[in-house]
Amino acid sequence: MKLNAVCKICKKKFYARPSLLKVGWGRYCSKKCQYLSFKTGKYFNCDVCGKASYRVFGKLSQSKSGKYFCSKSCQTIWRNGQFTGPLHKNWAGGFSTYRDVLERALFPKNCLLCKEKDKRVFAVHHVDGNHKNNKVSNLTWLCHNCHHLVHCDSVEWKRLADKLANR
Repeated sequence: MKLNAVCKICKKKFYARPSLLKVGWGRYCSKKCQYLSFKTGKYFNCDVCGKASYRVFGKLSQSKSGKYFCSKSCQTIWRNGQFTGPLHKNWAGGFSTYRDVLERALFPKNCLLCKEKDKRVFAVHHVDGNHKNNKVSNLTWLCHNCHHLVHCDSVEWKRLADKLANR
């Protein structure tokens, strides 16, 4: 048996039947080398942990950030470091939410004007109109209907001012 072929992957000499060589087969010495020939991507180092990982070119082009990760957990670690604080799309300037301020103050959860008690329909109203003033004295619960009326109708706004003065 004469070694008559050279593997295209590992360059090892091996024997292939002449009939296979004639039709263009017999390029690889083993199934492992044949499998390696199918790989069309490249290896890269994870941007978080540095671990080497393989990706096909189609997946490499899908990265919006240009960063590559070995796993979802590394991707999450990176994302949590990037999109927090002012970089997050829902960033509200670092102020605590006014809804939580009223709930922590144990303010009675009912509409100040119509006395509605269904918690699903409540909105928080800033009495002085300044949304950065989140003091408990500047906040009150209103149902969505009354909240809209207070903002659009001067009579309702005066009625709210009277109720707040008597509180």
